[in-house]
Amino acid sequence: MEIIAIPDIHGDTKKLKRLAPVLESADLVLLVGDITNFGREKEIRKLLDLVRQHNSTVMAVIGNCDFPEVEEVIDQEGLDLNGKCQVKDGLAFIGLSGSLETPFHGTPNEVPDSYFKTHLTQGHTALPENTPVVLVSHQPPINTSADRIKKGLHVGSTSVRQYIEQYQPLICFTGHIHEGAGIDSIGNTKVVNPGPFFRGKYVKAVITHQIETLEICSL
Repeated sequence: MEIIAIPDIHGDTKKLKRLAPVLESADLVLLVGDITNFGREKEIRKLLDLVRQHNSTVMAVIGNCDFPEVEEVIDQEGLDLNGKCQVKDGLAFIGLSGSLETPFHGTPNEVPDSYFKTHLTQGHTALPENTPVVLVSHQPPINTSADRIKKGLHVGSTSVRQYIEQYQPLICFTGHIHEGAGIDSIGNTKVVNPGPFFRGKYVKAVITHQIETLEICSL
């Protein structure tokens, strides 16, 4: 399965239009949070319509810069992975929306770390047996390249890391920390944050029962 993972669009429809040929070639498009830039229903429907003009197979989590209406829409559309499990082509996808408290204090979807633990448990409970897992989490796990800010501090989630350490999903697609671009590992799990899509960054991966290829791409 060819997967395109896109974190931190922040409402940049111009770049999404430029990505059309890439979207059309993929088997699945993952929207990894901060889809809008403090958007509500109107903004998310516009972005979803744009993506689905080029690929109808989409799964998503929302970020801290998305209002609750955004998650309501993706849930209504059957795309939401937050605390859920969806299975496609022999892979199980579970996800997490939101972020930990940010320095900006008051983005629309900031949650405590216990929220991630609860929703990971919900998603994991629904997993079919003996199915490879893909984790889609806007908030990165702590102590990887994906969660390191400019000052060198790690600001990721302990709960996300503990889940990865215990269950070893194939990969964790993440974002949120714009300067935390790179590919890292926790045990056998790859953790990839390409940097924000509004700067032209996204991930292309081919995954079957294992990761065949994994690449951070630029527009």
